[in-house]
Amino acid sequence: MSTEEVLKGLKDAVVNFDADKAVELAKKALDIGLEPTVAITKGIAEGLKVIGERFEKGELFLMHIVAAAETAKKPIDEVLQPEILKRKSSVESLGKVVLGTVAGDIHDIGKNLVGALLFAAGFEVIDLGKDVPVDVFVQKVKETNADIVGASALLSTTLPMQKELIEALKKAGLRDKVKVMIGGAPVTREWGEEIGADGVGVDAMDAVRVAKELIGAA
Repeated sequence: MSTEEVLKGLKDAVVNFDADKAVELAKKALDIGLEPTVAITKGIAEGLKVIGERFEKGELFLMHIVAAAETAKKPIDEVLQPEILKRKSSVESLGKVVLGTVAGDIHDIGKNLVGALLFAAGFEVIDLGKDVPVDVFVQKVKETNADIVGASALLSTTLPMQKELIEALKKAGLRDKVKVMIGGAPVTREWGEEIGADGVGVDAMDAVRVAKELIGAA
């Protein structure tokens, strides 16, 4: 199979919710010499993009978003992330990132992609999952002495939780010790400026760029 065929296959596997096929193609990607990050960004992420667009048009429902997320997670967790870890085992970590989707929000497709790409870029990622309360973010930042905390919100109704997180970090005396990065479909750079975030990632690749900038590694 050519590079184009493998990447299109990964995209189609996500669109068709075929996790086993996605795993098979992720292995094939490595066999033909593709970088794991390319398989994620040019294959899996493209499939998730299609699902997201169909969801926005009302063609798909929340259950489809969840199914696509699980489909994407399987090849990343089982094939691509272990390969990334193997390749960078001797590379020093760029820094620690505490990552999660804010309380009241169960969407984690974007957050999972960001986590995988941050990991691939050399960051140590502490993924708290979805529907994460503000105090859990704060406690984990304190425990890990994280360099960055990343908070994702996919619903406009949960955007205020990103602001609450920043306020909670201030109250805990941690705000000047950690960079705050936010992201999610309704998040804008204007919103980031309004609440005092240090950076806004408009998509997964942009989030990696922003994270590197925040720690001076860009």
